[in-house]
Amino acid sequence: MNEKSPNALIGETSPYLLQHAYNPVRWEAWNDQALARARNENKPLLISIGYAACHWCHVMEHECFEDPEVAEVMNTLFVPVKVDREERPDVDQVYMDALQIMTGSGGWPLNVVALPDGKPFWGATYLPKDKWMQALQQLADLYREDPQRVSQYAGDLTTALERINTPQGAATGLSAAQVGTLIEAWKPRFDPEYGGMRGAPKFMMPVTLQLLMHWGEARQESAVREHVARSLRAMAFGGLYDQLGGGFARYSVDARWHVPHFEKMLYDNAQLLGLYAQGYACYGDPLFRETVEGCLGFIQAGLAAEDGGYHASLDADSLEEGRLVEGAYYAWNKTELRKHLGADFDLFSEAYNINAHGRWEEGKYVLLRREDEAALAGRLGLDPKWVGKRLEACRSRLLKVRQTRPRPRLDNKIIASWNGLLLSGLADAYRYCGLEEARQAALALGQWAATRLVQPDGSLSHTFRPGRSQQPGFLEDYAALIEGYIKLYGICWDARWMQKARELCARVLQDFSEPGQPLLYFKSGSDRPLIRRTLETADNVIPASNSIMAKNLFQLGLFFADMAWVDRSRSMLGAVAESASKYSGQYANWLQLALWHDRPFLEVALCGPGAEALGGQLGRAYLPHCLLAASDLESPLPLFENRHLPQSARIFICSLGQCQQPLDDPDAALSELRERLKLPEEQGSGSHGPARNKV
Repeated sequence: MNEKSPNALIGETSPYLLQHAYNPVRWEAWNDQALARARNENKPLLISIGYAACHWCHVMEHECFEDPEVAEVMNTLFVPVKVDREERPDVDQVYMDALQIMTGSGGWPLNVVALPDGKPFWGATYLPKDKWMQALQQLADLYREDPQRVSQYAGDLTTALERINTPQGAATGLSAAQVGTLIEAWKPRFDPEYGGMRGAPKFMMPVTLQLLMHWGEARQESAVREHVARSLRAMAFGGLYDQLGGGFARYSVDARWHVPHFEKMLYDNAQLLGLYAQGYACYGDPLFRETVEGCLGFIQAGLAAEDGGYHASLDADSLEEGRLVEGAYYAWNKTELRKHLGADFDLFSEAYNINAHGRWEEGKYVLLRREDEAALAGRLGLDPKWVGKRLEACRSRLLKVRQTRPRPRLDNKIIASWNGLLLSGLADAYRYCGLEEARQAALALGQWAATRLVQPDGSLSHTFRPGRSQQPGFLEDYAALIEGYIKLYGICWDARWMQKARELCARVLQDFSEPGQPLLYFKSGSDRPLIRRTLETADNVIPASNSIMAKNLFQLGLFFADMAWVDRSRSMLGAVAESASKYSGQYANWLQLALWHDRPFLEVALCGPGAEALGGQLGRAYLPHCLLAASDLESPLPLFENRHLPQSARIFICSLGQCQQPLDDPDAALSELRERLKLPEEQGSGSHGPARNKV
């Protein structure tokens, strides 16, 4: 194959696959034809999985897949298959689990060699050319000379893949006391200086901080509250956060949030938008609202698609002197800064650590802060307003300079699940911070998703590309969009969003369930099967699709008075209880659900003239244990039925449909709700005897 001749990937739409369309490797996408060719030619599949913003994926492409010598070996001995993990998360899940079983670790690029039927027998991440060539030749020899041994190993590994995919249930479920015990076990790992967990690399883990925020307020536990606030401040001050253009990179390679892996992902920024908004409501720190505004600005400027929806990511790499360099778009040297800042350089250097603390490599600096502008002004003996204006002018100047640099590549896939996460984040940004642009963006995104992602038959697409057939939606897509619609209802009180969420939820129970299994499968039963039908239960940087769905079922069940859905949520929690107790760091979203089930979760129904305005007022408070519902007009929905008075708004505080006497004073209602959030101290530790109302 001529180096400039396209391979089969030229017909794909994924930017990641198209990046490999002119490799001399005879790549095919994951499809029936590729698997059939492997069977017909009796060759192993060489499955290489990555994504467009992955730095080491680019490195391996340059060193191996663009090399004609390597391509000759791959094309002759294997059927090479390229997979975009974001486009096919189902394929990625199976082979990532396989790699972790084989090697004890994972990452991307994820390279797996499998039998023609897809059963894996070898895996690795990045390898340089010499080691890659050596491994390929040895694997091809082994496959040819000892096929029985290879087949036996692949079969055993596939059995192990099935086994680890079956969560262990527990009849007693999880109580608030058990959640407290698990959180106690996390505390020695809290980083006392920079927040997050000790060590490096350092991921932000929004769902973990969300749980800890809830727990800290429920128990009024100062150590947990301080840890969450410290983490949010340190992340926003770090180089992980783009101090000029807003938005967060994927993770920090060091322990102090300084030097990021520079790719910017929609899913991170979507969740952090909501986390910082909740943090602002909870702690009142102006930095958190400022960070929400910065994230929102980045998402709108950097990831918004022209016709609606939001793109997936920006690459870590960009061009510098004709070659792709990680972080080139974001880093600065002193010469550049002096040139563009002039007399303001010294002040900017103090604010953004153009010193040993902020140095990255080879004279480059990644901007970070260690204090807010008021503290900086106090330390330097300067007027805070003057400092603020000068630094704002500096940032504006540098941002204009940066925009003249070659921009990182955009992965313009529109992924349903990530847009669902963003819908939740936008709704939180308006609910807690009052940002009108977030409200407008949330309403537009909700409507766009309803017309472009939801198909005429009521199913969802995983990705969106005009005029192209789309991959059917996975559980993550339904879960995230349902959650987004629930949160969208909470800022506009239009019940059609709850109805849309209900319809999607019913579709999930129809297509992703199996009798006798309370958990939901990642792929619909009508989709083409892989070697394993995955149950995704572990919360990671993105919460597990099952944990999001369990929360959705719980809230929708309460809103529509469907106790079967509340019971299903409880059963799902019970199904993961044993695994959550053993590996609690991977089950943070489930642990918050356990708090919802074990302590009275409140339905707050506001009915009558002015109820919706009152709902917005109450919604500004941090109330993680409440579902707010409001209607100015009479409504047949269960939470409002027979509760409407034409002359005034009333506030009903209910639990599982049982309500106390209505209130008409929002301050009294807020005081009551905050009091009901609190957990008594004996609920926080398993050493104080059994908790009430176990799941």
